[in-house]
Amino acid sequence: FDPFHFMIFSEELRRLGTYGLTDGLSGGTSIGLPVIIKFGSEDLCRRIVPGVLLGKARCALAISEPYAGSDVAQIRTYGKLTSDGQSYVVSGVKKWITGGMFARYFSTLVKTPKGHTMMVIDREFAGDNFETKQIYTSYSKAAGTSYVTIDNVVVPRENIIGQEGKGFFYTMANFNTERWGMACGGNRHSRLMVEECFRWAMSRKVFSKALIQQPVIRLKLAQMAAEVEAVHSLIEDITYQMCNMTSSDIAKHLAGPFALLKYKQTRTAQLVADTTCQIFGGRALTRSGMGVLVEKFQRSQKMQAILGGSEEILADLAMRQAVKSVGKGERAKKLSRL
Repeated sequence: FDPFHFMIFSEELRRLGTYGLTDGLSGGTSIGLPVIIKFGSEDLCRRIVPGVLLGKARCALAISEPYAGSDVAQIRTYGKLTSDGQSYVVSGVKKWITGGMFARYFSTLVKTPKGHTMMVIDREFAGDNFETKQIYTSYSKAAGTSYVTIDNVVVPRENIIGQEGKGFFYTMANFNTERWGMACGGNRHSRLMVEECFRWAMSRKVFSKALIQQPVIRLKLAQMAAEVEAVHSLIEDITYQMCNMTSSDIAKHLAGPFALLKYKQTRTAQLVADTTCQIFGGRALTRSGMGVLVEKFQRSQKMQAILGGSEEILADLAMRQAVKSVGKGERAKKLSRL
């Protein structure tokens, strides 16, 4: 089971056309568990991973806060070491936590004296000092998006993911695959909209002939199909690289491509949402009947352009990575001439 299989898994889940439901079922776990598997100790993995994979418990990623969205370094959730040095006492709030309403384990980024540190907070162990409240979003209640309050929760040091002080690096590395996964699922939703439009255009009659016979409709379908196929080609290209690179090389070389992929995918989704709405007309605005999936897409696609890093942040990240790479190349050339 490699990234190629995960791409297929993600796309098949999104065939349902209900982004919030699939986020609630697997979205939180798919971004909260990998950081434990990749960087957590054997003991931590043994205690958490089997139960989550068997569906006995769920996991969520708790990074974003009311004060820190894409600017992860500005988080305020902090942890103080206890006098015996065996645990951290953690306090703070997290926001926009996908699947948080259903999760037991939270892979949480915390500020500590040693720097940003990732640690697992166990809701059952935390008790009343840990609370989640539903955030009602435009795209779905089923996603379990939550506001998390952490009030002097004791977290054993054995729940720390990897090394203390390296949490920021783990977060950034985890973001790469998160953005790739969002692009895989998001583009499958866009493809579903193209399919729905084809079905509608073939059956709908306007001015005594099928909608598909109108040149302007065929142009709209072509524009959507071309963009969706271009994104899918980029997804498969990056997925192939992921299957043939080490984790360290992926983190080093693909951060920019991941960012560009997600940026391109969400821009395409915007085009598809607008075009689909125009083709379906009034039915695109109803929550039942033939346009139900289109209406859901209208509400859900925009969140992709914000969650996991906003479009503007990702576009800038991709260019900064490119400049850095070009800069290294130019320095190497200068050194070779000396």
